[in-house]
This record gives sequence, structure tokens and C-alpha cells, in this order.
Amino acid sequence: MPVRITVNNNGSLRIEGEVEIFDSSGAKFDLGGRNVVGLCRCGQSNNKPFCDGSHARCGFQSQIVAFDLPPAKPKA
Repeated sequence: MPVRITVNNNGSLRIEGEVEIFDSSGAKFDLGGRNVVGLCRCGQSNNKPFCDGSHARCGFQSQIVAFDLPPAKPKA
């Protein structure tokens, strides 16, 4: 089953499936066996990159409706 990412309105990115998450230096986050995690979109979480519910307290607003991206440009 492919990984599923849901962009929650006014909230987090919900990631479902067997994923690995790394920081910019390549160190892997220990997800504690979870196959569902929420990633912060509001920038206010005290547990970045993971969501801690701060979006509700800070009034984060972002309504998302899916759309098609243009075709990828060929790599030179």
C-alpha cells in the first residue's frame, strides 16, 4: 500500500504508512513504531517537525483543495 499524505484544513499533514523521516543532516527520527504521524504546517509546534496541536491555539487557517501540478520540466 502506498504512503498516504492528507493535508488537513487548518491543521497538520497526516502521514500514513511505513515511512522514514530524516533531518537535514541525514539523521533518522525514531517514530516509535508509529505508522501514522502528523507534521506541523503552522510553524508553532514545540515538537517540530511533528504536530502538537498548536495550530488550534494560534488560529492557523489554511483551506486546501487538490489541484493538478503542471508537468515536470525535463532535467538538463
